[in-house]
Amino acid sequence: MKIPVIIIKGHGAASGQKRDPRYPEGTLVMQWPYFLDAGIDLRGLFQGTINVDIRPFRFEIKRPFRFVESVNWSQYISPENFYFFQVSFYYDSHQQDGLIYLPDPRTKEEHFQPSSMLELLLPKIEGIKYNERAEIEVPSDQMIFYR
Repeated sequence: MKIPVIIIKGHGAASGQKRDPRYPEGTLVMQWPYFLDAGIDLRGLFQGTINVDIRPFRFEIKRPFRFVESVNWSQYISPENFYFFQVSFYYDSHQQDGLIYLPDPRTKEEHFQPSSMLELLLPKIEGIKYNERAEIEVPSDQMIFYR
């Protein structure tokens, strides 16, 4: 099931745009080697996220594509768990395949997101703009959306 989304601005922590001296290149650059060790190859994807608002929908996790537990990627925070889900992103009459990157809210200590926001790991998309409409599609055995 495709659902409509709005592209929104995030904290900028994942990509390093936040300019946090603890994570000068962004949190994802620091996390990616751990994900690769866990069998999640993110090469070819942009080292930042595209954030989308799924309102009025909500989601329920069924069975993640991958789940990585107790990733000790930073000396500044406790180890975190991460969920990954396959996603197709439809924007400006193009489709890009990637992953939803979801730090486990039970282990996340910083950069909290609204529950209606999802972070997407995709190839770099030139010209993408905030507040524009797009669509996402996730396999229904991994995540379901409901109103």
